[in-house]
Amino acid sequence: MRLTGILVSLACVALPSTSFAELSGSDIDAAAAEVQPQVVEWRRWFHQNPELSNREAGTGQQIAEILDEMGIPYEAGIAGHGVIGMIRGGKPGPLVAIRADMDGLPVTEQTGLPFASTVTTEFNGQETGVMHACGHDNHMAMALGAAKILNDRKDDLAGSVMLIFQPAEEGPPPGEPGGSLLMLEEGIFDAGTPEAVLGIHVGIGVPGGQFATRPGPLMASANRFLINIHGKQTHGARPWDGVDPITVAAQVILGLQTIASRQVDVTKAPSIISVGRINGGIRNNVIPDSVQLIGTIRAFDNEMREQIIEAVERTATSIAAASNATIDFEVERGAPPVVNTDRLYSMMKPALERASGEPLSAVNPQTVAEDFSEFGQVTDSLFVFLGAGPEGVDPTTLPANHSPEFNMEEQWLETGVKAFVDMVVTYLDAER
Repeated sequence: MRLTGILVSLACVALPSTSFAELSGSDIDAAAAEVQPQVVEWRRWFHQNPELSNREAGTGQQIAEILDEMGIPYEAGIAGHGVIGMIRGGKPGPLVAIRADMDGLPVTEQTGLPFASTVTTEFNGQETGVMHACGHDNHMAMALGAAKILNDRKDDLAGSVMLIFQPAEEGPPPGEPGGSLLMLEEGIFDAGTPEAVLGIHVGIGVPGGQFATRPGPLMASANRFLINIHGKQTHGARPWDGVDPITVAAQVILGLQTIASRQVDVTKAPSIISVGRINGGIRNNVIPDSVQLIGTIRAFDNEMREQIIEAVERTATSIAAASNATIDFEVERGAPPVVNTDRLYSMMKPALERASGEPLSAVNPQTVAEDFSEFGQVTDSLFVFLGAGPEGVDPTTLPANHSPEFNMEEQWLETGVKAFVDMVVTYLDAER
């Protein structure tokens, strides 16, 4: 089934909610247990068939076929290979969204799983394996499991549920648009913006089967920057005949480290500026014409992010000018910070604790980034971490996300499904 547009008009949005006691507590547990074998099967298919960002054609087709089997209307081919499904409830109420990301990473799997990925492809001119090393296979499977439960009981739903299957969360290839921002630009919320968007990410250093999150800033923004320093080439034995961009680069790198510690308010939020690549010169006794620096800027506040970007360009320009060098500065628009809405955090805390049977853990802000944050720029959002490792094992001793050995204990898929369903029901059943 296909929607006639990216999003059908929702007559039920913003009307008062009615009780949804038909699905709560033990009913959700039983429904999640019943769908668990299918969720595991979906997860293993996705895991064996990973695709890189903006190349998720097979993944999108598989999701569309599963939604077809469920009888859930959908629109495919959004932002490349993304899929939007819609479960329209039988009772009036708000619209809430569940989001799952779809893409894998250029990582050669080393888990030894019987369903391990053997997919290979070319990335940046090199042959590489492809793996769901960040757990997106689990995210899709859990979202589909929740969709199955909610759709089977849609006549009792006091509102509607949008299913967002998003490509290119890991970042589209250079020069290509993609990800959550492109989905928004293509109008997935044009006919109706969800009151809340909910997301779960597995791993991230949390004990197996437990949830962790925090109100407010959860994950950092990410901006890639490039500084080209232009000097004047000369003999290494006669540096005074030229302008040495290598010594300027060294001073720029040190100067950038004073921005976070001396030029922004460190009491407001943490920030990081890291240079990850230096490229310049070809011979020991030749001072080159130019040096290139590539790095990343991380922040937890949008205003601070803009302040840091301006300070990076100003600092590099001024240091270069002191040595008669010049710079070109470029910065790529990256994901803004993930910021959890206080209201949603408080509302969903009991649901997450019911799903896991454990207290909701607090977590420090994470300096990694997630473009789930784009949805939070236009509506309320909540993003939570679900521990992926074996029960009782210290998560810091396990392979982390993006590792070739990263794996999800499949018993926790059921926990994620329960959480998605319980959070949706909690929202739709809330008094307004």
